[in-house]
Amino acid sequence: MKILFVHQNFPGQFPHLAPALAARGHEVLALTDENNQRPSPVTTLRYKAPGTVQTDSALGRTFSQVAERGLLAARGARALRDRHGFHPDVIIGHPGWGETLFLKEIWPQATLLVYAELMYRTRGHDVGFDPEISPDRDESRFMTVARSAHLIQGIVQADAAIAPTRYQADSFPPELRGKITVIHDGIDTSAVAPDPSARLSLPDGRVLRAGDEVLSFVSRSLEPYRGFHVFMRALPRVLAERPDAQVVLVGAEGISYGSKPKDADSWKQKMLAEVGGKLDLSRVHFLGRVPYGDYLSLLRVARVHCYLTYPFVLSWSLTEAMAAGAYVVGSDTEPVRELIRDGQNGRLVPFFDIPALSSALVRGLAEDPDAPAIRAAARQTIISGYDLHATSLPRQIAWVESRGAMR
Repeated sequence: MKILFVHQNFPGQFPHLAPALAARGHEVLALTDENNQRPSPVTTLRYKAPGTVQTDSALGRTFSQVAERGLLAARGARALRDRHGFHPDVIIGHPGWGETLFLKEIWPQATLLVYAELMYRTRGHDVGFDPEISPDRDESRFMTVARSAHLIQGIVQADAAIAPTRYQADSFPPELRGKITVIHDGIDTSAVAPDPSARLSLPDGRVLRAGDEVLSFVSRSLEPYRGFHVFMRALPRVLAERPDAQVVLVGAEGISYGSKPKDADSWKQKMLAEVGGKLDLSRVHFLGRVPYGDYLSLLRVARVHCYLTYPFVLSWSLTEAMAAGAYVVGSDTEPVRELIRDGQNGRLVPFFDIPALSSALVRGLAEDPDAPAIRAAARQTIISGYDLHATSLPRQIAWVESRGAMR
């Protein structure tokens, strides 16, 4: 088949699927934003990057922006069709940025498959979950409805969709869930595995080794959506009760989800202003974003890994931490409960319960006698249901090829 991937940050969620399909003899191309500098595993073409879209309507701003990107992606697709004679049998895209909106107009006979990452909802998910950060107001729900328009349109237009977790699939309206197949992106458990010889060098020259009393926290950005504020409030007690513990945080100071605090330039600054005076900051290490190898080393050396999240998209860092055999203390929120069973393959605490979180972190750092069994069970969870080569990738390939064959 001829297969076209469309993603503004390609390979995005498809770093394994695209080359695997090419290896099976399919002709695979990718279409991406002209500013995307990520290495591509397949031949890649680029569409013109969108500029700033001017609109006076806050409610319509998201759709205006994604429609503009969709238009530019469609123009790139049209050039691919008219100048190069390319007619894909299958298009695989992420509708989150609007790129798939008009592709059926360019290739009406192609099978359109989309990645159903999450549907915004006005109740039961992130909106109103954390009243301290984002109070539950009518206007917030209005904005959420408006921001959902292109996602609904994207999945309505699609012939089928894939979601990485059941929680994320179930975020979509019931009448659309029949299109969605749940297949996780996959974790290479041979590459992401425990390593008793693991080491991590810190900027101050300290070297951490597997077995040391290390508490890790990882997020793309240090922000409330991933429980950064809750984690920081738990640290004073943790450091007081575990005087040898080292805390290592990975993540940028910016915003990936949500908004900046009103009274500080970043959530890191805000939380340090709130609790920094209660912390021995010589034992709290903010590394920012780090190379992937250093990130894996952190997961391997950590005695305890903390993962907190609103009801939202599940982070790859949780599945990779479990694959690395981490002792995870996680938030008792729906996306985390899909993977972690309390006391069996991790520990769960209520998201906002700071005393419970502190107690769980201290328990793990004090070498919980159940830790070896919990670590082994965490890794087995990923091997049995989320392994890239044994489970996820074969299912993804079969999903694409079976739907392409139905044309």
